[in-house]
Amino acid sequence: MSDIVTELNEALLEALKGETLVLLGTVDAESNGPSVSAISWMTAVDFRLLRFAVDARSRIVGNVKQNPKVSVTLFAGESVHTVYGTANVISDSLADVPFPLACVDIRVESVRDAMFYGAKIAVEPKYEKTYDKRAAEKLDNQVFSAMNKA
Repeated sequence: MSDIVTELNEALLEALKGETLVLLGTVDAESNGPSVSAISWMTAVDFRLLRFAVDARSRIVGNVKQNPKVSVTLFAGESVHTVYGTANVISDSLADVPFPLACVDIRVESVRDAMFYGAKIAVEPKYEKTYDKRAAEKLDNQVFSAMNKA
C-alpha cells in the first residue's frame, strides 16, 4: 500500500498556475449524486490550497454549499491526477469582474495518480475560446487578478 499524498507536487503546482482545463467533481445538491463540470478559472495558491472562480449562479456553488467534498481531475506530467478536498465559498462576488463570480477555495486532503497502469498521456487536452479572443484574454486577466486578491 502506498503512502497517501496530502499535497500537490511541484509539477501539479506549476500546471495549475496557468489556465488549465480541469474537471471539478461535486455532490449534486438535489440528487445527491455525482456532478462533474469542466472549468478553467482555477489556480494553485500553494501546495495545499486550490482556488477557482465560477458564475455565482452556477449549480456548482449550491452543490459546494450543500456538501463541500469535491474532486479536481487534471491532466499533467503525462498522467491523470485527482485532487480530493473540502471546498469553501470565500466570496459570492469578485471585485473588478464585470459579472458576479463566486470564489471558492479547496483545501487539499489527498492527491492520487488516476491513470490506469501501463499508459501515459501523450497529448494533454487543449481547448479553444470560441468568442472574441481579446475579450476572453481581458476577462481571464480580470478573473485571475481578482482571485489572487480574494
